[in-house]
Amino acid sequence: MGNAFGHLFRITTWGESHGAGIGVVVDGCPPRLKLTEADIQPELDRRRPGQSRIVSPRKESDTVQILSGTFEGRTLGTPICMAIINEDERPEAYLEMKTKFRPSHADYTYFAKYGIHNWQGGGRASARETLGRVAAGAIAKKILRERYGVEVLAYVKQVQHITASVDPEKAEFDEIESNIVRCPDRNAARKMIRLIEKVRQAGDSVGGIVEGLARGVPPGWGMPVFDKLEADLAKAMMSLPASKGFDIGSGFGGVVLTGSEHNDPFRARRGRVYTTTNLSGGIQGGISNGQTIYFRVAFKPTATIMRQQDTVDLQFKNTKLKARGRHDPCVLPRAVPIVEAMTALVLVDHALRHKAQCK
Repeated sequence: MGNAFGHLFRITTWGESHGAGIGVVVDGCPPRLKLTEADIQPELDRRRPGQSRIVSPRKESDTVQILSGTFEGRTLGTPICMAIINEDERPEAYLEMKTKFRPSHADYTYFAKYGIHNWQGGGRASARETLGRVAAGAIAKKILRERYGVEVLAYVKQVQHITASVDPEKAEFDEIESNIVRCPDRNAARKMIRLIEKVRQAGDSVGGIVEGLARGVPPGWGMPVFDKLEADLAKAMMSLPASKGFDIGSGFGGVVLTGSEHNDPFRARRGRVYTTTNLSGGIQGGISNGQTIYFRVAFKPTATIMRQQDTVDLQFKNTKLKARGRHDPCVLPRAVPIVEAMTALVLVDHALRHKAQCK
């Protein structure tokens, strides 16, 4: 329950943070797509811990293995199962959490729902679950890129009070990957890195905003009413660990504008309709209009901090807890490929739904 996502292109993730491994089953991938582990691994490498001084030092290669759904390097159209073995589990770092709930984690709410407490790294609620999403997203991105000419990107837009100046129409992958915080504004990136290092040394954490975008999406993708394209994007982003907000196009900033200021005027050229501005964020009425789709996801500060906090134990008695273990002082750098993955999963699902219904 709650572990599957998508309609025609459907994924089911499995595994826990400190269990044997993490993985995903992808159902609905079209046949004859060229696919090997080499197509998946680069995306997992961008998400893995231990890649820089501002992320969790947990040492995991996050090596993916395709167990089913391909033959001689091509997809069969049958379910694709991918697995990543956990290599650096240290459940002993969580012994104190065996009897205590971590503030702002899912420990208490999972216990309230299921009546069992997986204290080793948060179990299913751990951000390590997103490995499966990124692996599946790599397939989705490949389909979008090769069959539809769609490019999906994300980058760190803001860390606490430091905001980058980035034009979604001009952001490029190489610029995003040029620094460890994954912000294409290099001046802002330097300030962000210094801030993250500072809060880490203080045993604290910090949050911010990731901006996602999709360029080259043709007009017509999406559905009316309940399955609007932006509604599915919102659900995808709000399903991510630590996400606390979503807005698209002008977002909350649009409330200060008048209709005449906010409307995107239409123009036609060589048989193509386009808008001269893009405050709609590439989607109108729940359906793509051919312009760049762009949106923002707010992430809270990492809940695990190296400071003593008030909490309760399994007997609901007041106590104290000072966390241990290896954690990100800021989730944003590693959230970038996860936001891209979820964007791609939404878009490829709607691409297939559009083809099935309208073409």
